[in-house]
Amino acid sequence: MLCAVYKSKKKADTYLYLPKRDDFSDVPQPLMDMFGTPQFVMLINLATKTQLALADLAKVKEQLSEQGFYLQLPPPTENMLDELRKQNGVERD
Repeated sequence: MLCAVYKSKKKADTYLYLPKRDDFSDVPQPLMDMFGTPQFVMLINLATKTQLALADLAKVKEQLSEQGFYLQLPPPTENMLDELRKQNGVERD
């Protein structure tokens, strides 16, 4: 299963996977508006992959089949100050 990967110019570390290159017909317009003009990154053969760097391979395949696209969002940023407070038992006001 080949899929095309596009990155967002508006949202850092946000990628859109499509089963067909340049076919955005299954992507809702509000998502395309938020994503901005897609920039093609690469074609991936998912059949030859055992894992992906930041996405669950099974979930990518499932969503490509069911909804026609997969949106990869960046991992949530860690708040180091909150982590330090938890370690020190300090409550936040």
